[in-house]
Amino acid sequence: MPEKPKYLVVDTKVLPEVYWKVVYAKRLMATGQAKTQSEAAKMAGLSRSAFYKYKEYVFQFNDRFSYRVATFYATLMDKPGALSALLGALYQQGFNVLTINQNIPVDGVAPVSISVSCQNTRVDEADVVGLLRQVDGVVDVRLVTQ
Repeated sequence: MPEKPKYLVVDTKVLPEVYWKVVYAKRLMATGQAKTQSEAAKMAGLSRSAFYKYKEYVFQFNDRFSYRVATFYATLMDKPGALSALLGALYQQGFNVLTINQNIPVDGVAPVSISVSCQNTRVDEADVVGLLRQVDGVVDVRLVTQ
């Protein structure tokens, strides 16, 4: 018999409801709708023991495995609103900002790297570079990773 795989992708239609309830309880915790794990289990209609048994092993597929992330590296002018304008342009294209790392301005410009989730956009990240270069206060933008 071949070696058993560590992960499987399984349609929830064929799984016991307990797995979906665990995912739901974890979401309640993450969003702050439930303050404790016991409260999250109760709100999800799940026993605490079932929640504790499965919480480290059950994840929603798109949360764990299909995250598309892009990182942009930009040089911004040292003026108020430059970073905000850049973030606004990313938002308008449907990107969700995951991390921002901005350094102290030197010679009137500040380097910034921004990692974004591309899940809610149909725009190609490479095409966005030209759009971002037109934002007021942006000196240059490059797509670092995709």
